[in-house]
Amino acid sequence: MRGAALISVVAALGMRHGVDPDHLSIIDGLARFHPSRWNGVLFAVGHGIIVTILAVGFGKLLAGYVEPYTPWILLLLGVANLWRLWRPKQHKHPKPPRLFQASPLLLGVLLGMGFETASQLSAILLAGQLNPWILGLVFSLGMMLVDGTDGILAARTQQLALTGDARSMQSSRALGVLVVIVSFGLAGGEFAGIDLNRVALPLGLLLFAGVVGLRLWSGRTRQHQPLSVAKGIQGGRI
Repeated sequence: MRGAALISVVAALGMRHGVDPDHLSIIDGLARFHPSRWNGVLFAVGHGIIVTILAVGFGKLLAGYVEPYTPWILLLLGVANLWRLWRPKQHKHPKPPRLFQASPLLLGVLLGMGFETASQLSAILLAGQLNPWILGLVFSLGMMLVDGTDGILAARTQQLALTGDARSMQSSRALGVLVVIVSFGLAGGEFAGIDLNRVALPLGLLLFAGVVGLRLWSGRTRQHQPLSVAKGIQGGRI
C-alpha cells in the first residue's frame, strides 16, 4: 500500500475510532459538568498520545495495569450524570466528581490504555508499514475531527441550557439520559466480558446523531427572556 493511501486509511481509522461510544459518552457526559468546546479535542489528544506510544512499541505493560479500572470510569460517569438528572434543586452549581474535574486530556489517556477497540488495533498493526509517529499523528487528527465536533455540539447545547432556554434545557436532559444509558451499558458489558466491538459503530453513530439532533433542535427557537446562568441552574435540573 502506497504512502498516501496508507495515510488515508489511518485517518479513516482515526475518525472511525472517534465515533466509538466510550469516547462520545465521556465527552458528552463531561460537557454536562464542564461545557467547554475543547473537551473533545483534548480528549482525542490524550487518547492519540497513547495510540502513538503503543504504535512505537511502548506502554503495553502500563496499559495492562490500567485496563481493569477503565470500566469504572464509565460507571462513575453514568452515576454522576444520573445524580445530575435527579438531584434536588440547589442554590449553587454542583461540583462534579474529582475525576471529571480533571483535564479531558487525562481521561483520554486513561481510556486509551483501557479500551483496545478494533479500529485502534488495526491502526497499530499498520505501524510496520508507516512511521509510528506519523501513524499516531494522522490517527489522532482523524479522531480529533469527530470528537472535537461532538465536544463543540455537546458543550454548546449545555451552555444554552444554562441560560434558562426551555428547549435547550430539555435537550441537555435528554443528552444526560443518553450518557447514562450508554455509560452503564458499556461498563456492564465490560464487567460481563462481552465483546462490544460488533455494536460499537452503530451505537456510536446513534449517539453522535443524537448529539447533532439535540443541538439542532435546541437551536431552532429560543425564548426571548433568558434567565441568568445561576437562575437556570437553580430553577431546573439540567
